[in-house]
Amino acid sequence: MKLDHIHENASPVSVSQPGLIRLSGAARAIALNVLRIRSLQTGAYVSHFRGRGMEFDESRPYQPGDDPRSIDWRVTARSTTAYTKLFREERERPVLVMVDLRSNMHFATRGCFKSVNASRAAALLSWAAHHRGDRLGGLIFGDTIHRELKPRLGRRAALRFLHELAEHPNWGSHEHRDNGDREAPLTMAMASLRRVARPGSLVVILSDFLGMTSAAQSYLSSVARHNEVLAVFLSDPLERELPPPGRYRLVTDDDELAIDTFATAARRDYETAFEARKHELELFCQRYGVHLMPLSTDDDPVSALQTALGRRTR
Repeated sequence: MKLDHIHENASPVSVSQPGLIRLSGAARAIALNVLRIRSLQTGAYVSHFRGRGMEFDESRPYQPGDDPRSIDWRVTARSTTAYTKLFREERERPVLVMVDLRSNMHFATRGCFKSVNASRAAALLSWAAHHRGDRLGGLIFGDTIHRELKPRLGRRAALRFLHELAEHPNWGSHEHRDNGDREAPLTMAMASLRRVARPGSLVVILSDFLGMTSAAQSYLSSVARHNEVLAVFLSDPLERELPPPGRYRLVTDDDELAIDTFATAARRDYETAFEARKHELELFCQRYGVHLMPLSTDDDPVSALQTALGRRTR
C-alpha cells in the first residue's frame, strides 16, 4: 500500500510528535467498535468486543457465525430455538496501546522502520480511541526503558501518549542486542500488560514479536481471557524473503554487513525460519482468541487499519 496518508517529508527512521498529531484527522475514519481482522491464516471474520466492558442489550435467535460463548441459555431453555445475547459497549472503555521500540524494530529495507510504522499505527489507534470517547492508556518499551501510562480520558491523554512515544530514548539508541537480551524486555512488557489491563479493555500490541518466550505467551494468554486483544505483527519484506540471488550490502548506524543470497539451501532455510515463527504466532493467536493483523514496513497504516477494523460511518 502506498503511504498516501503520511506527510511526504516524514522521516522513514524516526517519528515526531507534530507528525503523530497530524494523524488525528485520518483516525476519525477508523472504527474501533467492531473488529474485521483479516488474519494471516484464517481469512476475514467479524467479532464484536467481549468482556466486562460490555452491557447486555437484548437476545435474538442464534445465527451462524455468532459467538457460542454468547448463547443466552436462560432464554434458550424456554424455547425450541437457540438464542444469543447482544451487547453494547460501555462508555469510556479502556484502550491500551502497547508499542515495541526495541533495537530490532529499528529496521527496514523498504518504506520505513518497523518502529516508525508501529508508532504511526499506534498514534492512529490512540486518536481513534479519543474520537470515540474511550479512555486511552499505553505501554511503550525498548531494550531497557519502559513507559507506562494509565488510561485517561480526553485529548490530553492522546497527546501525553504521543509525547512519550516520540520522545522515547530508544529512538536515539539502536545498539545491537543478542537474542537473550531481546527476550527479556518483551517478557517484562507482557508481565506489565497483564498487571495493568483491566477486564473489558481493548488491548493493541504493535511488535515484531521477536523473542516471544513461553513466559510472554503465558502473560498474554492471561490478558486475552478477559480483554479483546489485537496483535499487529510488524515485518519487513527482507525478513519474509531474501532478494534475488546476488551480493548485497546492509548498512546500520555503526556497522556494515555484506550478504550473499546465491545459495538455494540458505534461501530456503531463511524463509522457512520466518514462516515457522509466523506460524507459531498464528497458532497462539488462534488458541487464545487474539486477533492477528499483519503490517509491513511498506504498508500505509491508515489504509491497513481501515481494512482490518472497518471504516467509521458516523
